[in-house]
Amino acid sequence: MLRYIAGTLSYGCRYQRKKKGETSLIGYSDSDLAGCIDTRKSTTGVLFFLGNNIVTWQSQKQKVVALSSCEAEYIAATTAACQGIWLALIVELKGEEAGVVKLKIDNQSVIALSKNAVFHDRSKHIDVRYHFIRECVEEGRVEIDAIGTAEQLADIQTKALAREHFCELRSLIGVHDVQNRRKA
Repeated sequence: MLRYIAGTLSYGCRYQRKKKGETSLIGYSDSDLAGCIDTRKSTTGVLFFLGNNIVTWQSQKQKVVALSSCEAEYIAATTAACQGIWLALIVELKGEEAGVVKLKIDNQSVIALSKNAVFHDRSKHIDVRYHFIRECVEEGRVEIDAIGTAEQLADIQTKALAREHFCELRSLIGVHDVQNRRKA
């Protein structure tokens, strides 16, 4: 394991100068299901980009045990929505227009649940605090977009990946060998 970590000492994020008016916040949220073998709690992964540059990332164990993959991903999406709203406020405090936060999710059930204000029998058990995302969607502060599982950048934070896919996602989130510019 240490051999792999030692091989990444020269890796870091390379940021590009933003273009004028480029203040779009794009987030990716994902979750595993019951990934912790001791507590059976899921892991939330959230990434946010401002333009093409990654600005925040988060990976943490969820506070509750999710009863389904939909619930685990819904909790992750709500966490991302909260972070996106907060980031939009920071952008606006700088005097720039943040616009709508765009959130990329690879679970169709979560997308349907976050856009539908009607409580379904199957989602009644989900804690009310996680329905915050619905309010954000209804008010137009957050826009949910479907994304294919292969393009879900937050997978790098929640799942064990094959080396090739890991390296591809690592590059897509902006982590490169900063000492060797030819590789980037």
